Amino acid sequence: MSVTGTGAGTISMTGDRPPSLVDANVLAHAFDKSGSPKKRVAQRLVNDLMEQDRLRVSTQVLQELFVTLTRKVSQRCSSQEALAVLEDLTAWPLIVVDYAAIRAAVGLAEQDQLSFRDALVVVAAARAGARSLYTEDLNDGQEILGVRISNPFAGFPFRKVTGLPACRAEQRSRNQKEAA
Repeated sequence: MSVTGTGAGTISMTGDRPPSLVDANVLAHAFDKSGSPKKRVAQRLVNDLMEQDRLRVSTQVLQELFVTLTRKVSQRCSSQEALAVLEDLTAWPLIVVDYAAIRAAVGLAEQDQLSFRDALVVVAAARAGARSLYTEDLNDGQEILGVRISNPFAGFPFRKVTGLPACRAEQRSRNQKEAA
């Protein structure tokens, strides 16, 4: 599987260290307004990559981050606050997801049995010349298209917290109140 087409930003690096693409789920922790236990880890990673001029994001990552910050986190950002975060991130090379990237992602998704979304972020990382993709969505240590998957939260004793059970319980409670 090859990653073809245009769309990679200008790649400038400090020293011999290659760039790294950071997925929306990690960036969401870094810019979340709440006191998430993962926030400090994500902020440190993003700050280090920024200081080393190695941070890369894609248009897909920015879109997903906007939706997450304005609709999915517990303390939502306004559209203007989220746009300010995206604006700051575009100071680093932005990998544009074009049709060639979409076609490559379709092939990669079929070949490696990945979701289309995950395949597209891997393709963007490869196009950026990244050697690392920081994400929670793929297997830590896995290598795809020459990009090493790294979960920055692996090895930390974070408690897995999902909003689903609470949301279902709240919905059940509302349904019971309405039925009464």
